[in-house]
Amino acid sequence: MKNTGMTRPLDTLGRIVIPKELRTSMGIQAGESLEFYLDVETGLLSMRKYIGVCCHLCYSIQDLSYFRDSFLCKKCINDLKGNIGVSQIPVPVVKEPYKEKRAHRSPSQHLVEKLRRLMREHPAAKQGEYAEWLGVSQGRISQLKKLL
Repeated sequence: MKNTGMTRPLDTLGRIVIPKELRTSMGIQAGESLEFYLDVETGLLSMRKYIGVCCHLCYSIQDLSYFRDSFLCKKCINDLKGNIGVSQIPVPVVKEPYKEKRAHRSPSQHLVEKLRRLMREHPAAKQGEYAEWLGVSQGRISQLKKLL
């Protein structure tokens, strides 16, 4: 599990807002259902997208079996076992020539460098302006400034 460094207050109804960066990285759209899990011993609250009780492939709700974190119906399982809809002709594997990889840079490092450049060019700008220029939230700018 990764510590994002983000904190969010509860409102008067006990709701929290999940930051946009987390929603996009988890693939959560507005209006989607979430499942919550609580570990009482550690006090850890976690969540994930709600899978639902229907076939992952055809959305049927009959004759379901649970397999690797999703449900599959009997018909889809039989189709997969019989390779229905799969090409019988083997496809040759094309390997590309070996290229030496460059040093891996995370998106955060890239954003930190862009922010550093913007701060040199516009030292009097506010965090909201930096956020607008980089296309991220103001809270993300605050996190990036800690990495400078």
